Amino acid sequence: MTGAVPASASPRRLDAVVRGRVQGVGYRVFVVRAALDLGLTGWVANLPDGAVRCVAEGSLPALEAFAVRLRAGPAAAAVTTVLMAWPRPTGEFRDFSLRAGGHSGD
Repeated sequence: MTGAVPASASPRRLDAVVRGRVQGVGYRVFVVRAALDLGLTGWVANLPDGAVRCVAEGSLPALEAFAVRLRAGPAAAAVTTVLMAWPRPTGEFRDFSLRAGGHSGD
């Protein structure tokens, strides 16, 4: 045994922009609930162009499950695109929060 931590257990970071009918339909609350359910930390916010952006950190399996939920959204949403980036995790978050609209980033 090498004592190495499996890659899937190492912290990862997902930065996603979700487009479609995602504002005014409870999408951000849906994202917060999904993140908390999966044990993720980070934030979600509306963007001025009508999209929603979220940044989440946690294990790769949890983030992959989160991405599936982002694509589905709540019943009233109509997700057309989820753009995902996988930057390095920072460990800066203690919980998962809903931020005010138009948030420009970390």
